[in-house]
Amino acid sequence: MEIRSASLIDINELAQLFDAYRVFYGKDADLARAKQFLTKRLNQNDSTIFVAEVDNTLAGFVQLYPLFSSTRMQELLLLNDLFVSKMHRGKGISVKLIDAAKAYCRKIGACGLSLETEKNNTIGNQLYPRTNFELDTEHNYYFWACK
Repeated sequence: MEIRSASLIDINELAQLFDAYRVFYGKDADLARAKQFLTKRLNQNDSTIFVAEVDNTLAGFVQLYPLFSSTRMQELLLLNDLFVSKMHRGKGISVKLIDAAKAYCRKIGACGLSLETEKNNTIGNQLYPRTNFELDTEHNYYFWACK
């Protein structure tokens, strides 16, 4: 298994994984739009994507978006997407992808990684504490949707 940065060469396989990730979260499949979205992210260099490659096939990915912490006056990374294909789960790939995200965070001098997941995501809610993420129980998170 190899964990590496994604590039446009990976776009077709990566879009398939990304589309499966979206379907996991209840969205309709849209492979063409997934490919377009990821191509734009990579071309504009506005996210960092690491992929796990197993036997010349992409098995999973993690996508990070840059944010900023005003109080810390440092960059903060949002671990927005983490996904491993069904046939590759249970092999420690998600932990290796998180480790790559942490290493990248340290490399660029960011102050940390932030993430959110649904309360009913049993796997994620077991994985993140195991990889030393701490559940924030002191803050309320709000969201406004532009309609």
